[in-house]
Amino acid sequence: MPLPAAPRSICLLRLSALGDATHVVPLLRTLRRAWPDVPITWILGKGEARLLEGLEGIELIAFDKGAGWAGVQALRRQLGGRRFEVLLQMQLALRANLLSTLVHAERRIGYDWARSKEGHSLVINERIPVGGHHVLDAFGKFCEPLGLRQDRVEWNLPVPPAAREWAAQQLPGDQPTLLVSPCSSHALRNWRPERYAAVADHAAARGWRIVLSGGRSPLERATGDSILAAMHAPALDLIGKDTLKQALALLERATLVLSPDSGPAHMANAMGTKVMGLFACTDRERCGPYSDLRWSVNHYQDAARRFLGRPPAWGKRVEFPGVMDLIPVEEVSGLFDAFVASRDQPAL
Repeated sequence: MPLPAAPRSICLLRLSALGDATHVVPLLRTLRRAWPDVPITWILGKGEARLLEGLEGIELIAFDKGAGWAGVQALRRQLGGRRFEVLLQMQLALRANLLSTLVHAERRIGYDWARSKEGHSLVINERIPVGGHHVLDAFGKFCEPLGLRQDRVEWNLPVPPAAREWAAQQLPGDQPTLLVSPCSSHALRNWRPERYAAVADHAAARGWRIVLSGGRSPLERATGDSILAAMHAPALDLIGKDTLKQALALLERATLVLSPDSGPAHMANAMGTKVMGLFACTDRERCGPYSDLRWSVNHYQDAARRFLGRPPAWGKRVEFPGVMDLIPVEEVSGLFDAFVASRDQPAL
């Protein structure tokens, strides 16, 4: 079938978060395969821009989400009154909807009626079709009003050779490695440190190397210290010691990543590493590691029944104290054993 006519220019607006930024990349790859020469601009957060710096063929405009009105004015100056043929308004939050009014575009494509909220319907004039339960699949729907389909998922995130060299120095050799990234930016999604420690010890007893990874926040440092204090086996502590590019390389080099619903979980998945995800506040089927959900636990429906008393709507978070306690250590350790067994099976 012939490709539909190429638009003159495309602007995407999706500010956050790190995990969702990885979910946008397959859409960009779809657009770029169809139309190699169409200018594509992506307005995203500062951290997300650092993560994806070097994404070929895409202009990244970083918006400082913490700068208040000064950040809005800076974005206005960066856009400089430019006009786009198409805006893909890919974020439902009120701030993102308001920021989208700075983007001059003839076609303003947003979510279907059922998912629209926080003024989203006021800033768009076209909608994606209903469908796509997983976030990545929902993002993929944004190319359909343009006449395309996201028929394959490709990441190929840009990682400089120096970052891969650093990761190889931290994790030399080929010993199987469990990388524990214990913290989400949403603190209520985080498992108890002693439970991470128990699973890490379980893996270490089977000959696995244990690595702790995370950012520089006080919460991540305190969580890492609590995990280390509760563990019996040694662990390599890399919390706060890497850049975002180095984190991608480190996640790529790990054998398995243990994490709640967090940016590193989705970054690892995009780098081709299996993820043992912990889902109760959010739904594994909607926002789990896209390529392989087999190794992730999902207590989301149970959490909704207990804490909301009703079935949850798409995207509804069940973030209450104690929700993550629904995930027992034994279940996660059992998943680890099943993962090890799957690696030991001969290829057909």
